[in-house]
Amino acid sequence: MPGSFDVVVIGGGHNGLVCAFYLARAGLKVCVLERRSVVGGAAVTEEFHPGFRNSVASYTVSLLHPKIIAEMNLYAHGLTIVPRKVQNFLPVNERDYLVTGAGRTKAEIAKFSARDSERYDGFQDRIAACADVLRETLLTTPPNVTDAGLAAALPQMLRAAGLGRKLARLDMGARRDLLMLFGRSAGDVLNDEFESDPIKAVLGFDAVVGHYASPYAPGSGYVLLHHAFGEVNGVKGTWGHALGGMGAITQAMAKACTALGVTIHTASPVCEVVVEKGVVRGVVTEAGEVFRARAVASNLNPKLLFGTLVDGAVLPPDFRMRMAQYKNGSGTFRMNVALSELPRFSCLPQAGDHMTAGIIMAPSLAYMDRAFMDARVFGWSREPIVEMLIPSTLDDSLAPPSRHVASLFCQHVAPRLPDGRQWADHREEVARLMIATVDRFAPGFAQSVLGYSALTPDDLEQTFGLVGGDIFHGRLSLEQLFSARPVLGHGDYRSPLSGLYMCGSGTHPGGGVTGAPGHNAAREILKDVKRRRI
Repeated sequence: MPGSFDVVVIGGGHNGLVCAFYLARAGLKVCVLERRSVVGGAAVTEEFHPGFRNSVASYTVSLLHPKIIAEMNLYAHGLTIVPRKVQNFLPVNERDYLVTGAGRTKAEIAKFSARDSERYDGFQDRIAACADVLRETLLTTPPNVTDAGLAAALPQMLRAAGLGRKLARLDMGARRDLLMLFGRSAGDVLNDEFESDPIKAVLGFDAVVGHYASPYAPGSGYVLLHHAFGEVNGVKGTWGHALGGMGAITQAMAKACTALGVTIHTASPVCEVVVEKGVVRGVVTEAGEVFRARAVASNLNPKLLFGTLVDGAVLPPDFRMRMAQYKNGSGTFRMNVALSELPRFSCLPQAGDHMTAGIIMAPSLAYMDRAFMDARVFGWSREPIVEMLIPSTLDDSLAPPSRHVASLFCQHVAPRLPDGRQWADHREEVARLMIATVDRFAPGFAQSVLGYSALTPDDLEQTFGLVGGDIFHGRLSLEQLFSARPVLGHGDYRSPLSGLYMCGSGTHPGGGVTGAPGHNAAREILKDVKRRRI
């Protein structure tokens, strides 16, 4: 029922739940309003074909911060994460393949290049050194650029000095590596390091996943680094599966919240943020219910928040313009597939640990570059990039006995089709293309498909609020990172309106199921409560 709260959180995705937890733990009265009938946002598990369940949108776990897992006691609330038995499997052609994982990557690379095998550990150590330093910034608030005078600027200068001390721990070579990754393309970086296509493709995939760009786009090196932050059960740089799917994460978070008294309303879409004399006083739902609050925290894409829920007249003109220009678009087409049997890849037909891996069907950087260029012109790549996971190899709760489910994360597709075409008219055509692409590498795959669901960029936007299908809530480009995420001057989770905060992936440190934006926003809200600014 409507009422008065200390904080109303718009959106029950994982960051909204994390934010609500920390606020409630500090003693605030908190309400979460979720537009769908289930909490979780894009991290949900649903039945998509009779008897088959899977993670609907987000589909694998690594970036969820261990501090958040521990403090929310998610394991006690039912979460179990199991690692992949190997990390990646790259079919190259009908004969050749590359498998990466602890104890086997170098030998696998040596099949293609002894030189690359010898260089691999050194390159990974350099990436890890950069990732370790940046990992320390994940749960910090970026220095906020302000023009409000010395009193406001001084704390930000001290915050920047703290960041400088972290970076000072890097030797000169590591500092150069960090600059290289932020400024150069992943393709150029990898071409400088390696000579064989397979290892460049495995590493380069992390630079384009969720990123509507070529691996040769400037700045894609950072996207590669962004995916190196993670860990599973204390092992850095690895990926895993949440038993029960990604919804198991957010259901555990919801339990942690309700244990602290958080009120959660599903099927309660917010249509307006109430602003009175420049101060946010609550929200109104589409059903006309008014929830009054001392503060509002939004887990939505910033473009959605400021473009639809906030009256533009109350926003500073320059801020309003920047939000209108905020860049989105992942180039993602997402499928869940019910299978009668495991696929048999031409290059490695027998079942094995490689079936638990991220299976990357994009054998070279050149292939990925063509996929992007084709999508820009045609609307989707006719030789797409497909990463397939088969989580039922690790989790028998998702499919009937002897059956399997597959997640297909497909790129590149244009967030908006050219020539006025609509995604609804091409969904099935593109879905068949994605299945046929897997079938090229694993003949017989198409015949094993019992059913599927397919989500275009439009579907991802309409269902989960992912503007332009953007899984990151905004492009991970230099002008939209750190202190400039979502826009310079508001990198500290505060908006131009008193009492309105941002706690979603459109803030630092960006996208992925990390929980960090929700954690950090809650800390800033509690600071303002303590200082009686709310």
